[in-house]
Amino acid sequence: MKQTLRFEQLSCRLQVEGLPDVSVGQRGEAIGIITGWSLRWAGRPELEGRKEHLLALMQVVLPYARHLISGVRRRFGGPPLPVEIGPAGATHTLLLRSSQPDTPPLTIGLDDAELADLVRVLDQLRLDPRLQMPLDLPAPQPLKPREVQGRLPRRQRLAAPLGGAVALAFAAGVSLLLPEPRPQPTAAPQAPAAEPDPSPEPPPSP
Repeated sequence: MKQTLRFEQLSCRLQVEGLPDVSVGQRGEAIGIITGWSLRWAGRPELEGRKEHLLALMQVVLPYARHLISGVRRRFGGPPLPVEIGPAGATHTLLLRSSQPDTPPLTIGLDDAELADLVRVLDQLRLDPRLQMPLDLPAPQPLKPREVQGRLPRRQRLAAPLGGAVALAFAAGVSLLLPEPRPQPTAAPQAPAAEPDPSPEPPPSP
């Protein structure tokens, strides 16, 4: 029996349809096989596709949002992936490539609120216990060193090494200004005390 999952936010609604995977004993409201999905936005064309397209959307949108929270704006996706998202000034551009030949890519501009709504519905789907199928999503990765450095202003990045160099130079200058300690006079060696003669004295004569 076909099941339907719906997740709604202010600007979008995600609907996923599927069936229980009876081969692994699923039943009831469980979805182990996705048969279709649709994403509706106010004032924008409706998106729909197969399971592969939904996974591709999650694989680029979720890590993109995590990097935005960390202050790193970078593009995710790109050919040959069907979905790509990246910054566009103060907004974001979502690009969808169709698997149909001679069909141009669809570009959708999103503001911060619309992107947040999209992330929420995708997260709700990912965490829904009724979706009982493995999702091939990338594990969260820590930021690369160059990405962390790019978050900090140059003045803040140079403050620590410059502060260390100044402290070292100050310590070296202070050590040069201090007078050298005078040598202490050595005491004259003392003669060893005379030791008593251990031999016994002869007894007095009568």
